[in-house]
Amino acid sequence: MEFTREVDFPASPDEVWDALTDPDQLEEWFANDVELDAREGGEGVFRWDDGEERHATVVVAEPPERLVIDWGDEGETEFTLEETDGGTKLHVRESTPQFSTALALGALAFATA
Repeated sequence: MEFTREVDFPASPDEVWDALTDPDQLEEWFANDVELDAREGGEGVFRWDDGEERHATVVVAEPPERLVIDWGDEGETEFTLEETDGGTKLHVRESTPQFSTALALGALAFATA
């Protein structure tokens, strides 16, 4: 199953990149506790208050244009950032059957505003 989404943010690509890769900012909109080394080959651990924990590996990191995260057996998420006149268009492609980063992006909109 593949899911795609585009979201426009009134923020620069650098600001959106930071919101996607900085653990402190990720904790504001995505997970309750985040450890992430946002370099290619870097590891990540995402924890939620309900006890859920997901592990990830950064496959591609091309700041501030493209980030690909592998969730192991739970698929992959690709973020592509495109600078626009009003800020940044974020393209998200996911092959994550039961876990959707893209759906959480509504919260990211508030974090980057």
